[in-house]
Amino acid sequence: MKGKRSLIAIQMTAQRKRLIYLTFISLALGAAIVSQAALLAEAVQRIFVEKASFSSVALLLGILLVVMAIRTLLSYGNGTVGLHMAATAKKNMRAAVLQNFTHASMPSSLQGQTGGKVSIALDAVDEADSYFSQYMPRMVETVIIPILILVVTFTQHINSGIIMLVTAPFIPIFMILVGLKTKNKSEEKYTQLAEFAGTFLDSLQGLVTLKIFGRAHRQQQEIERSSLRYRDATMDILKIAFTNTLMLESIVMLSIGVVALELAIQLLVFKSMSFHTAFFVLLLVPEFYSLLKSSGTAFHNGRTSMGAIRKVETMLADTNDRNDLKDQPIGLRTFPKKLFPMPPAIELDNVRFQYAPDSFELNTGSITIGPGDHIALAGHSGSGKTTLLHLIAGLLKPVSGAIMVNGNPLTQQNETIWFEHISYITQHPYIFAGTFADNIAIGTGRKVSRAEIEAAAADAGLSKVVSQLERGLDTPVGEGGRGLSGGEKQRLAVARAFLKRPSIILFDEPTVGLDLHTERILQHSIATLAKSATMITVAHRLYTIRHADNILFMDHGVLVGSGHHDELMKRLPAYAEMVDVQRKGVPG
Repeated sequence: MKGKRSLIAIQMTAQRKRLIYLTFISLALGAAIVSQAALLAEAVQRIFVEKASFSSVALLLGILLVVMAIRTLLSYGNGTVGLHMAATAKKNMRAAVLQNFTHASMPSSLQGQTGGKVSIALDAVDEADSYFSQYMPRMVETVIIPILILVVTFTQHINSGIIMLVTAPFIPIFMILVGLKTKNKSEEKYTQLAEFAGTFLDSLQGLVTLKIFGRAHRQQQEIERSSLRYRDATMDILKIAFTNTLMLESIVMLSIGVVALELAIQLLVFKSMSFHTAFFVLLLVPEFYSLLKSSGTAFHNGRTSMGAIRKVETMLADTNDRNDLKDQPIGLRTFPKKLFPMPPAIELDNVRFQYAPDSFELNTGSITIGPGDHIALAGHSGSGKTTLLHLIAGLLKPVSGAIMVNGNPLTQQNETIWFEHISYITQHPYIFAGTFADNIAIGTGRKVSRAEIEAAAADAGLSKVVSQLERGLDTPVGEGGRGLSGGEKQRLAVARAFLKRPSIILFDEPTVGLDLHTERILQHSIATLAKSATMITVAHRLYTIRHADNILFMDHGVLVGSGHHDELMKRLPAYAEMVDVQRKGVPG
């Protein structure tokens, strides 16, 4: 984060107006506190010392009640402003986190556990509430009101003012020492929470697999260990909080006791001050230390919140560093739509990619894909076909080389515009919890009519399936496509593409594993969809390979040849061997 403002500074800058409100409310609150003490001291002086009648002090008591009511309203107003600050800050931070997740590159998205990311987006952001709703209002009060009380005390009795001035610094010094430890423990707590959330969600999603392989009990023990580590981290913070409260109470009681003793000596022994002055000062002193003590508690809560905010800030910084502007796959630079005559011409110029050092490496050499071409990516499992598809889609960024779209680097294209023209259908498309209609409509960013959704479903071969459902397209679908067969999921994904009408269609051979009838329906739908688009397919079936305009044959991450089927059969033994294996029905 070098050279950049902290997340807290950004949020506070955005709320300057509310900080000004807090300042004026605190000034008014300080005046109300001093006025209340002065009026109460005057009332006690008249009633108990001067033995004045009730009628003579009725007006004074009335004014005192009004001041007390004003003080209550000002305190409420201070808290309300703090709550609004917290709500706005949490809204902004959560939006930043979600936007960060949305625009993260594929490698960034794949790093870490889903549960840990959810924990930061929900729990850590929520924990930031205390910083804005309690810490900031108390800090503004502490900067203004105690100083005002101290000035008034000095005008009434210098000795008491000196005692307050000397003892007061012990509270902030102790706060700082405790706060530093609290912040570190808070960061540790959220690390443990993210780990616990990630482990729990992973276990929940893979529960069937764990049961099948007899690992459910072992994973249960791991969840228990993770939860206990989180408990210990939380208890460490509570220990600090209890210690903080004990020490603050001790300092405050001793300080008030010293001032009270000094006032008693001046009033009773030396008789150098009036009862009114002594009582007035004695009323102000607890207010002074109470504000400092409250700021100490708020400081502890604020440091706890800062640990949570730091987790959010670190997550945003780490992802932004990986997606630095000069290395961003797509999305941070804006170029006009005129760069996108569609279908586009796509060129791969010696593209090289690695997921990690010393891992699988992809080298493409030079590849040209013309507008409207139907390309098949062929090769044995693990040869890099899906990785190449991710690169062309813009989901991964090459380590070196360039992918050109209509003569312009893909890294410089606008993400929103680029993805408007692409449909990517995998072997396992994700189906969201909702209706059939909702899941089809997600394929486009525009508002679509019911008739358009029905037409897309019909084009994808879903009409018969939908007609057999009691509620038709309004039938609910379970999360992840629960209740749907593999073929129905694939056709639903193709229906999304029909609704979108993309210029570039990327397929990771969605017909693999389907029965012959369902495969024929999908093949017909795909052929219709591809008439006006560039289609690039990871091909596992001989049918798909034979009908491609051009075949790119991959082997161990290297493009070893390209051409038509008959051409590659003659000059590439590895390709001929793969085709022969498929003809014999032997798994490749």
